Amino acid sequence: MANHLSERFETSAMTNEEKRSHKAEIRKQIVAFALMIALTFMAFAAVATDFVPRTLAIPFILILAIVQLALQLLFFMHMKDKDHAWANVFMITGIFITLPTIVALMLLIGVTKY
Repeated sequence: MANHLSERFETSAMTNEEKRSHKAEIRKQIVAFALMIALTFMAFAAVATDFVPRTLAIPFILILAIVQLALQLLFFMHMKDKDHAWANVFMITGIFITLPTIVALMLLIGVTKY
């Protein structure tokens, strides 16, 4: 009975529709990966060259990082899938708790610094 385990399957257990959706998902992940690499190069170029003024470099890099984070969460952490509702709820709750905390700490540091 265990001799059959080393043999290769003749056909896949996936249907043609599942194979097509799997290939489409892989294509999307490759495009997202290429886009994230491009965003990383844009961030490095913004620092290394002067195509972004120095006053706008940090906000520009932060915007690129936010876009890159969104791509990472959607395509590689699969947050766009329907069965990740609880993970999305926890993440949104964390954002709503973290942002006011950071703003409050920045105000406290600003108040005590000056």
